[in-house]
Amino acid sequence: MQFFTNLQEWFVATHLQEQIKDVDFAGLFTNPWFIIPFGLMVCYMLFRQKWKDLIIITILVAIWWVSGTDYMNSLLVNGEIQIEKILPVIFGGAAVLGFVIYLLFGRSD
Repeated sequence: MQFFTNLQEWFVATHLQEQIKDVDFAGLFTNPWFIIPFGLMVCYMLFRQKWKDLIIITILVAIWWVSGTDYMNSLLVNGEIQIEKILPVIFGGAAVLGFVIYLLFGRSD
């Protein structure tokens, strides 16, 4: 239990959640210091035919994009979770997690 307490204190001390929340998505993908290495990485993975890795990166970028939508901001109203809105997110997340587990452990290239 002490480990989880230390981990929680570390997250609070680093302000990691606020840093992720304050990322400028449009600015990031127009910044050449990010987009050029990211594009080169994608081109290299296409060249090496690393389809599994490309799919996982696409899923991570899509989850990041979806987490910033108005729908996600409307999940909490006055500090209460809206159950009719959270259920599709839970089932969608479970399906994506199942797919990623299948990609990582279920088959080989």
